[in-house]
Amino acid sequence: MLKLSISEVASTLRDGKISPIDLCEKCLSRADKVKKLNAFVRILKNESLNCASESQIKFQHGKVRSKIEGVAIAVKDNFCTKGITTTCSSKMLNDFVPTYNATVVQRLKDAGSILIGKTNMDEFAMGSGTVDSIHGVTKNIWGSDIPYMLGNKSVNDGIPSKGGTFERVAGGSSGGSAVAVATGSCFAALGSDTGGSTRNPAAYCGIVGLKPTYGSVSRFGLIPLVNSMDVPGIMARSVSDVADVFNVISGFDENDSTTLERDKSAVVLNDSFNISSIKVGIPKEYHCPGMSPVVIDAWKRVANLLEEAGATVSQVSLPHTGYSIACYSVLNQCEVASNMARYDGLEYGLRPEQTKSTEQLYADSRKHGFNDVVRGRILAGNYFLIQSNYEKYFMKAMKVRRLIANDFKNVWSKVDVLLTPVTLSEPPLLKEFIKLDNREQCSTQDYCTQPANMSGCPAISIPVCLSASSLPISLQLMAPNFQEQSLLSASHWLENQLNFPKLEVL
Repeated sequence: MLKLSISEVASTLRDGKISPIDLCEKCLSRADKVKKLNAFVRILKNESLNCASESQIKFQHGKVRSKIEGVAIAVKDNFCTKGITTTCSSKMLNDFVPTYNATVVQRLKDAGSILIGKTNMDEFAMGSGTVDSIHGVTKNIWGSDIPYMLGNKSVNDGIPSKGGTFERVAGGSSGGSAVAVATGSCFAALGSDTGGSTRNPAAYCGIVGLKPTYGSVSRFGLIPLVNSMDVPGIMARSVSDVADVFNVISGFDENDSTTLERDKSAVVLNDSFNISSIKVGIPKEYHCPGMSPVVIDAWKRVANLLEEAGATVSQVSLPHTGYSIACYSVLNQCEVASNMARYDGLEYGLRPEQTKSTEQLYADSRKHGFNDVVRGRILAGNYFLIQSNYEKYFMKAMKVRRLIANDFKNVWSKVDVLLTPVTLSEPPLLKEFIKLDNREQCSTQDYCTQPANMSGCPAISIPVCLSASSLPISLQLMAPNFQEQSLLSASHWLENQLNFPKLEVL
């Protein structure tokens, strides 16, 4: 059951071959079985079973609310959930219990999905490995000592790698959501994507990860990192599953001024999609230093596959790509400095026991509530924003961002989609990953994903092949703003052609 698509599960539930309660229990059992990977910070057993009971009544009376009725879904721990602790994996919010649901969470619940848990993340979504969390490191199922199969082939006999020698990074900052989906603990999960934090872990965990167009999905209730780039992301094991969830959560929200009022048409995927009608661009700037030969080879093979199938494939240029990471570093830290100012130990957040003054209250609250990564970005952001530096850093970065966005605008007049790598390599070893600091890792890991957040365009990560070490390699497709229909259609076609093996925990 846990290998089925959402459409297949919906059909099985509708036919009464399994009940929502039984399905929910299977997901909860799987989550417990792989708990050593630390994907979840909180399993909502009682709440999820109560929701499953409600869904069971809906099925019995023929009042099913949507295709995701009775389907288990997990949510990253920076989305507000009413009555359920939401920590952002930080001491600062360790006891924060929201009084409302984020819009995307409410829409999932209204559609009948079952929230089975909150997932681990880098503190306040600042990271690319899910290694900076008060809840501990999330580890990848790929290369772990938990027995699993790929298709009909067993690739892991369950013998532990001594001392965690071969443990792999799950990706970040939404690594918990990616591992939850990859292990079959849920059928889909929400992450957030500011510079690639949905696509990066999706790539490393061998699943599909979508960053929708900025403004197409509400950010209300998503605790902000960078307001001008944050987008709720969707992770699932197939493009069709991602489309099913996107159809539920997308659309205008009066609580979020960044969402746009548009005619909302559901994304419909067709197996007879004509790929020969698509023009595909290969941006030469994405062939960057440090990219693994296995990624480059996969990129070339998929480009050839598209061309042989009739698509028009050509090289294009996005000339300001190389400046994107530096630009992002400045703008990210400026908005972090602004957003983190609310955590002062007064209204909510960690409050020190002994304080002699308001200034000391602020200082002690942040000293003990934030980790080094968050404090470092706050300090850098405030430095960039002081009057003597404002024009030199912030305003210049905003101008560069406009140039990057214009690169995308210009290229959409020539092609329908862009094909690029997602990450520079297969999932790195955890022991090697943690040798570099957060800043170095983010500048490397986000190189191919971050520019899409600058322009706001939709982008999706799709697993395409296995490396020699039987680890997933993924590629990225990008499309013009609000063109999720064409993006997901092309991705669905590619997914069917590649037939990437699905991982199954034994």
